[in-house]
Amino acid sequence: MSAKHDSVLRTLTVALLVCLVCAVVVATAAVMLRPVQEKNKLLDKQMNILAAAGLYEQGMDVPAAFENIERRFVELESGNYVEMPGSYEQRKAAKDPAQSVRLDGGIDIASIKRQAKVAEVYLARDEQGALSKIILPIHGYGLWSTLYGFIALQPDADTIAGLGF
Repeated sequence: MSAKHDSVLRTLTVALLVCLVCAVVVATAAVMLRPVQEKNKLLDKQMNILAAAGLYEQGMDVPAAFENIERRFVELESGNYVEMPGSYEQRKAAKDPAQSVRLDGGIDIASIKRQAKVAEVYLARDEQGALSKIILPIHGYGLWSTLYGFIALQPDADTIAGLGF
């Protein structure tokens, strides 16, 4: 190849075309994989809830096992169950001043700053429909970032049955 075919314009054109092709491939992959990512995110959350409750076994059908888990919402001020949309996310609500309360430093030992007014509660039931575990999402200050997890309580709500982060 001769030097007359090499030019700054030609080099920039090739670089631009490579960038455009890569951008299209990455954008297409991100859009096409979004449903799979959302499904895997839900599956991971369900698996962590089951694991904290001691109900997870390697290779099990997680969605089928999760059918025995009931998702409820508790208004923290009153302690009563409330109806919330299925899309409600406690983490996002805690960041929204309209859906959360600011915690003062004296009671905020976990350094979370804000607490959602409505909390998620997961109730695990046995085959007979009796309450077997109460699973609560938890979070607090970690070494590099906030830690998120689940704590499982026995039906007496005094005994810890499991914990997972």
